[in-house]
Amino acid sequence: MSGITVRSFYEEIRTRIDLTLQTTSAGLDKQINQKDLHRPGLALAGFLDLFTYDRIQVLGNTEIRYLNHLSPEARAEALFKAFKYDIPCVIVSNNNTIPPELINVAEVRGVAIFSTPLSTTELTHLISDYLDEAFAPSLTLHGSLVDVYGTGLLFTGRSGIGKSEVALDLVERGHRLVADDVVVITKIAEGVLIGKGSKLLEHLMEIRGVGIIDVSRIFGIGAIRAQKRVEMEVQLVDWNSTEDYERLGLDDQTREILGVHIPRIVLPIFPGKNITVIAETIALNHHLKVYGFHPARDFGRKLNEAILKKSQLKDYLHGDFE
Repeated sequence: MSGITVRSFYEEIRTRIDLTLQTTSAGLDKQINQKDLHRPGLALAGFLDLFTYDRIQVLGNTEIRYLNHLSPEARAEALFKAFKYDIPCVIVSNNNTIPPELINVAEVRGVAIFSTPLSTTELTHLISDYLDEAFAPSLTLHGSLVDVYGTGLLFTGRSGIGKSEVALDLVERGHRLVADDVVVITKIAEGVLIGKGSKLLEHLMEIRGVGIIDVSRIFGIGAIRAQKRVEMEVQLVDWNSTEDYERLGLDDQTREILGVHIPRIVLPIFPGKNITVIAETIALNHHLKVYGFHPARDFGRKLNEAILKKSQLKDYLHGDFE
């Protein structure tokens, strides 16, 4: 994500951090292009060589007390120098009284000033969490994401192959729908992908021949969840008798999404095949693998041991002429 507006930042986080706009709305159209925060104590003291002005500026107890220590003229001069730079917005923590000179220079420069009762530490943590997600790399995939036994299964495949029907069947069996048709995937940390639905579709689902249904209203709030880690892809493909599909599961396939590799199952389907039960089995089998149990590899090891034992017995009997 290249950046967000101060307006969208304010609208999405104001209730979470009890944010109050102290200036006019003129500064809400500015752009926030950095996810890091800055406390401009040195800048207010006159050292502007390393002023990272392009970040949200947080004024805590230290900064406000320093400004209050100055005379009105010196305070106005210090703020004027700092606000020569293109600051996106300023947040004053701890319900500190905002100096009138700060409001005046912000109105002239078109910079939004916010206040919050939160401490600077609390404020920094909450805003950092929000900005980390807002600036995280993301993409949109066509598919369905369902929480099956705690595992986020991403169903993909050609249009009309039955992804929504499988997701609906899983919901009916007690699992939870995250997103259908449009899945927004965000890389929030190294190796961690989080999937959610689009704001427009939310937990709506299109079933061919039926139309649009609201899963949360039909099946209840327990049938949905806002987001889920994407842990495995189940790619639905049409059955082709000439294809050589995986039979044992010894060769693990993966799919790369935003630089993260997740396990991938290619599942051929045909009329009458119970995809829902197979999907539940895939999720439970993934749990086993997470805990260190790999049935296919265990079978392969036992098979090799049996072949070796049989070969040793054959060699022994071959040399026994009694």
